[in-house]
Amino acid sequence: MSDPCSFTATAAIVVAAGRGHRAGQNRPKQFANWRGKPVVRHSVETLRKAGIAPVIVVIPAGMEDIAAACLTDLDDVVIVTGDTTRQGSVLRGLEALEPASPARVLIHDAARPALPVDVIGRLCDALDRHAGAIPVLPVVDSLSFDNDGLMGDPADRDRLRRVQTPQAFGFSTILEAHRSWTGQRDAGDDAQVARAAGVEIALVEGDETLHKLTFASDFETDLPPVRIGTGYDVHRLAIGESLWLCGVKIDHDRGLSGHSDADVAVHALVDAMFGAIGSGDIGQHFPPSDPQWRGASSDRFLSYAAERIADAGYRVGNADLTIVCEAPKIAPHRDAMRSRLAEIIGVDTAAISVKATTTEKLGLTGREEGIAAQAVVCLIRC
Repeated sequence: MSDPCSFTATAAIVVAAGRGHRAGQNRPKQFANWRGKPVVRHSVETLRKAGIAPVIVVIPAGMEDIAAACLTDLDDVVIVTGDTTRQGSVLRGLEALEPASPARVLIHDAARPALPVDVIGRLCDALDRHAGAIPVLPVVDSLSFDNDGLMGDPADRDRLRRVQTPQAFGFSTILEAHRSWTGQRDAGDDAQVARAAGVEIALVEGDETLHKLTFASDFETDLPPVRIGTGYDVHRLAIGESLWLCGVKIDHDRGLSGHSDADVAVHALVDAMFGAIGSGDIGQHFPPSDPQWRGASSDRFLSYAAERIADAGYRVGNADLTIVCEAPKIAPHRDAMRSRLAEIIGVDTAAISVKATTTEKLGLTGREEGIAAQAVVCLIRC
């Protein structure tokens, strides 16, 4: 997961100006529900959580009310009416950004709602060396040309790439490229506009989750209605460390020792959440060997896990957490812990249970050498 601070001075345009008739929805697909919320809201939320601002959302004419309802309560989001072509719509978005004069801009298709923050990070890193960057994936299928319904010559798939969005550019560079565009047809993407203006475009690794919603089948799901995950963690107590449990700092003579803030309760909960969607464990996503996580607040891990759950098409139904320790007493902090966890995950406090127990003076927790925690999470399909 990239550091949101690295996205400063980066704005975004989310193109949501199409009609999406092939998706078979009762409204333009970007405003239809997918995994519990409107399609357009998914990527806009991700961009805003990453600290990218402002976010310009370009919509079809006459759709202002429905777009505003889809994006309610999101700050630094501006709705702009698009043009009859994609290229024209992007240009309107860029011109709406011009007064803010950001250093960089990401241009993203709303129809790709699952937007990994890691892809944003790779794009922004590439802009340190190039004027433009796009995420791509290799072609894995064999390819051939269509010769009037018959198989023609094969295409060299090793040199071909599937192009995704968001696409990243220096702001002034892409604005000038769009203003000078003279293509006879609508540009398929912004990289084509940039290349026509002589801009060098770097390729970065994309992500399969950036799948574009196109057909009615993309809105169907065969996901199981409920998934369960469990997690367990333990950290030793040490003098001179702060004690964090469930995202709450507690006064105690010792704190938990670990690579991050060692919030053992949050770590157990994060493992349970990753486990429920079959996404490994906390060590895979935030390796202790990576210096960027040294001393990191564990609420970042929990927020990231909640985003991955949403990307997988689920929400937290309830979470049950047990903290195992002789001291400190958990009861005085229980309500604050539940509220803090609920706030980070984005659920009602009633969905979070925090309990405590001891091991009757047995083992490392009984000897007050450390604190353990175990968690169970139930996910519900959106």
